[in-house]
Amino acid sequence: MNSNIVHKEELELLLNEVFRRYGYDFTNYTRASLQRRVNRLMVIDRFPSFAELLYRVRSDAGYLPRLVEALTVNVTEMFRDPSVFKSIRENVLPMLATQPFIRIWHAGCATGEEVYSMAILLDEANLLHKSLLYATDLNPSAVSSIRKGVFPISQMKLYSENYILSGGQRDFSQYYTAKYDWAKFDDRLKQKMIIATHNLVSDRSFNAFGLIICRNVLIYFDKPLQDKVLTLFDDSLEKLGFLVLGAKEHIRFSAIAGKFRQAAGKEKIWRKMM
Repeated sequence: MNSNIVHKEELELLLNEVFRRYGYDFTNYTRASLQRRVNRLMVIDRFPSFAELLYRVRSDAGYLPRLVEALTVNVTEMFRDPSVFKSIRENVLPMLATQPFIRIWHAGCATGEEVYSMAILLDEANLLHKSLLYATDLNPSAVSSIRKGVFPISQMKLYSENYILSGGQRDFSQYYTAKYDWAKFDDRLKQKMIIATHNLVSDRSFNAFGLIICRNVLIYFDKPLQDKVLTLFDDSLEKLGFLVLGAKEHIRFSAIAGKFRQAAGKEKIWRKMM
C-alpha cells in the first residue's frame, strides 16, 4: 500500500476532523475532487504518510488556512467565458439599471477576478455609483487577494482579449497600473465592494440581491448540497432578480426550478419570476 495515497476511509477521517475541530464542513463535496486535492497537498507539503497530515491538522491550527486553500478551487480569470459577460452587459444590466440601488453577490468568487470584471461592466454602464458588490469565498487567503486587487501582469493580455470579446470598448489598460510583474486595479472599483469570508455550506442569506453570480462552484458539491445552496440563492434574490451559474451547472430538477426562467439564450442565466 502506497502511504502517499489517501484512501477513502482516511479522507472521511480527515473531513470529519476538520469539521469537528474547526467547523469547516467539506463532507458534501464530491469525493473524487477532494481526494485528488489531498493527494496533491501531501506531495507538495511532503507528508510521508496520511498519519503525518492528520497529526498536523489536529495539532497545528495555523495549518488550517493552507488546508482550506488546498481543498477549495481558486481557478478563475477576468471576463471568464466572455459570452456570459456580454450577455450580462446586454440583457441583465439594462434591467438592473431601472432599480434605485443594485446589490450583486459574487458567491465563491475565489481571488476575485470576476468581481473586478463586474465592477468594470457597471462602470461602463454608468451604474457603479449606485451599486454594491459583495465578494465572498470560503478561503481566507482568496479573500485577502480580492482586497489587494493585484493580479499577475502576465495575465493581462488574456484578460484584455476576454474584455473585448465581452463587448468592452475602452482600452483595458486604463483600469490598472502596471508595476514590475503585477497589475494593480483601480481602487475606485474596490470602493464599491464588500469583501468577506462566507461558507455556502453553513452560512445563511445576509441580504436581498438583484444579481447573484456563482460559477463553477456547484460542480464540486453533491446533489443535496447543490439543492441547499440553490435554495440559499433563491432566499437571497429579490423577485425578478438574476442568477448566473457555470457552464456545467443547472437549476433543472432542483426545488427552485419552477420559480425561474432562463433569461439569456444558451447562457446559464436565470430570472426569478416568483
